[in-house]
Amino acid sequence: MAEHPAAQLWLVRHAPPMVARGTCYGMLDMPAESDPTRACAQRLGQALPGPALVWHSPLQRCVQLAQAVQAARPDWQPLPDARLREMDFGTWEGRAWNSLAKAEIDAWTTDFAHHRPGGGEPLAEMLERVAQALQDTRAAVRAAGLHHAVWLTHAGVARCVDWLLHHADKALPRADQWPVHAPAWGDWDTVDLG
Repeated sequence: MAEHPAAQLWLVRHAPPMVARGTCYGMLDMPAESDPTRACAQRLGQALPGPALVWHSPLQRCVQLAQAVQAARPDWQPLPDARLREMDFGTWEGRAWNSLAKAEIDAWTTDFAHHRPGGGEPLAEMLERVAQALQDTRAAVRAAGLHHAVWLTHAGVARCVDWLLHHADKALPRADQWPVHAPAWGDWDTVDLG
């Protein structure tokens, strides 16, 4: 009996957002640059020639990418999933990172998984929602008999997937353990869904 190849999850990061460099943004909703968005969608459509299930963050920069993907690949029907949004940094949103008090940053890095940066979302909650989205994506791909799923999302979500796939013990990370790598703007990583 031949083994079926593992399903792949394509973690696609939106194009560069139209925001000042050095700004804290997570849930801050702003558009992405148009030309890199279209280029990403075209490259993705060429790189993944077969059928795929596609979900996207409801934030504007990912909605733009979903629209560009659908224009490039009409056979794909991107669906919004709020679990794929970036972390909510509360009152830090829209502020320059270098304007935040060191004590605020230190409080976050000291209790990295549970602290609410800017009163926003703790990492533990973000990990939980991304884990649930992963589980549901696996089930949907199996039910559809497909081998590819695509998330049009953010760097923070890609890092959550990295942590979840490499820490089956469900441990929560310390700041010094958090993955640094994420796809570049308008690029992607692929991971086995299992």
